[in-house]
Amino acid sequence: MIRVLSVEDHVIVRYGLKQLFGAMGGITMAGEAANGEEALEALRHDRFDLVLLDLTMPGLCGTKLVGCIRDQAPDMPILIYSMHDELQTAKQALQAGASGYVAKGSGQDTLIFAIRKVAAGGRFVDPVIAEQMAFERPVNSGSAPHARLSERERQVMKHLAKGVSIKEIAETCFISNKTVSTHKLRLMQKMNFRNDTDLVRYAIDNNLID
Repeated sequence: MIRVLSVEDHVIVRYGLKQLFGAMGGITMAGEAANGEEALEALRHDRFDLVLLDLTMPGLCGTKLVGCIRDQAPDMPILIYSMHDELQTAKQALQAGASGYVAKGSGQDTLIFAIRKVAAGGRFVDPVIAEQMAFERPVNSGSAPHARLSERERQVMKHLAKGVSIKEIAETCFISNKTVSTHKLRLMQKMNFRNDTDLVRYAIDNNLID
């Protein structure tokens, strides 16, 4: 029996996963955590075969949480289960120490296969991400700094540079305010922007505003 620690801030998602595991057999949700702090606490007091980790949660999350889990439990398999299906996000998570990555838009068979493979010591990359990796264009040293951003991050940066609010960007892109904020945080980190002024200045200097 594969004992899974589900680290996910949405109760309904955890409930759905629990029902799925029960129906499939051989996998059980042995623990639940709504944030990074709870996940680390659970790992200190119980035994698990795999951590199923959402990247976007309140508090300690993302690649920083992956690193913390790695520090606390170096041999623990970590499978990312995220709404983000962008190559750059997946690469960062894998580089931080995750053993696999599954997008939430994938089917349940893909998730179950990934859990079993990663729990057994293997690695797994969602076919959607793997295809992006296969056809990724190498970024040469002469490319503009914003070339390192994902397509969605560049889109969000352009909107922000025009003065569009988080809420308006979410409505335009058909994503949540939380997701827009996550993209903003990541692009600010990648571009080493200290504030919105840096972002706007860069966009203007590089003709990114239509």
